[in-house]
Amino acid sequence: MGLIQKNTVVLIIGGNMGDRVQLIAETTNKLIDRVGSLNKSSSIYETAAWGGNSEGAYLNQVLVLDTSLSPNQLLETIQNIENELGRVRGEKWGNRTMDIDVLYYNDLVISEEHLKVPHSYLPERKFVLIPLAEILPDQIHPILKLSNRELLTRCQDESSVDIYQKSPT
Repeated sequence: MGLIQKNTVVLIIGGNMGDRVQLIAETTNKLIDRVGSLNKSSSIYETAAWGGNSEGAYLNQVLVLDTSLSPNQLLETIQNIENELGRVRGEKWGNRTMDIDVLYYNDLVISEEHLKVPHSYLPERKFVLIPLAEILPDQIHPILKLSNRELLTRCQDESSVDIYQKSPT
């Protein structure tokens, strides 16, 4: 029997519709069931909508999981979870019950039409960088060669990002 490859994936989950706390808990449970074991989770942060096409504050959380899924299997799995939780893919940056984005997959750089890792907007979004810097401050972005902490200090985003619920870990 061959060895199962263990990969570390960093995801951000969040939404602005429905029972946001319940949806984060449900998403986390589905990810543990289908993606792999949970290593770390950031605090849950409340942030203003980003991108201009949605209303109402978002709750977001960064999760670090171990997985044996390939990047494309991971993408398919998280899209299925989003759909099960009522995600409607309408307008870009529109309202959503749940959005799950792949921030990092090991230290790979993936540039496919449907999957970009590290996430293209990661350096520009404070709502991503604050929880990332909370739990993985020294992780190095494989393209920019800067730590998550350094990316946060350079980020131009001025949106407010507030702790909604402290991480239990």
